[in-house]
Amino acid sequence: MKVKLLQAFFVWAVLFSPAGLQATERFFTYTYEPETMPKGVLEYEQWLTLRAGRNSTVGQEQFNAWDLRHELEYGLTDNYTLSLYINESLTNFRQPESGHHISHFQFDGVSLENRYMLLNPVEHPIGLALYLEPRIAPGGAELEEKLILGQRWGEWKWALNLTHATEWANDFHSHEGEVEVSFGLTRHLNRHWSVGLELRDHNELPGYRIWENTAFYLGPVVTYQREQWWATLTIMPQIVGANFAENVDRDHQFELEGHERIDVRLIFGFMF
Repeated sequence: MKVKLLQAFFVWAVLFSPAGLQATERFFTYTYEPETMPKGVLEYEQWLTLRAGRNSTVGQEQFNAWDLRHELEYGLTDNYTLSLYINESLTNFRQPESGHHISHFQFDGVSLENRYMLLNPVEHPIGLALYLEPRIAPGGAELEEKLILGQRWGEWKWALNLTHATEWANDFHSHEGEVEVSFGLTRHLNRHWSVGLELRDHNELPGYRIWENTAFYLGPVVTYQREQWWATLTIMPQIVGANFAENVDRDHQFELEGHERIDVRLIFGFMF
């Protein structure tokens, strides 16, 4: 029921955003572009991510998780953008042994994203931005850093992100490292539509003691933009994955313990 209400909310917000609003679109949902918000501009973005499909051998049959991010983004200068996030998630799965269905909604903390553009892609062969996002949550925290590259050539646009993050959990008694590479390529078809691909490789390093796993995702990304608002959708199935420390999920093609079979993300935004 909660999921259906959330879906209805997002459809309503996209279709009936106030006509007087204007937007600065994003062309990828997992990959940031080097451009930052113009000075003095305030934008609202709503994120909805579905992560679905884990192996039943890890005790999470029929797994799906809905991640929600509510973002206010503001251009402090033409080169520096600050964003405030409120993060929530809803997780559902069935325990194979007991047959019990588990559903858990939780508050995942508050994030403060900082993006600083060092090289404007309009003025340089390649755009470059730095990214830092601390997050504080009940019983834990996270610090994420990115190196963001990108450029536009005619109707084509690409972006590359190199990401590292450290997450502390269990009242700061445990921590885990994450390393990720993401790449997006899109083509503007007309003034409203852009279509492309996104690639993502995500890796987990528990306690920084071992390189536990890797998972590669690849799928289409579509952007629809109007003067008042924009929406971008990426659908990325896992194409290959591996467990390096222990094959807990007993799968030799995918990594289905710490990652899912498919990720879907929708972001829409409008400017105040």
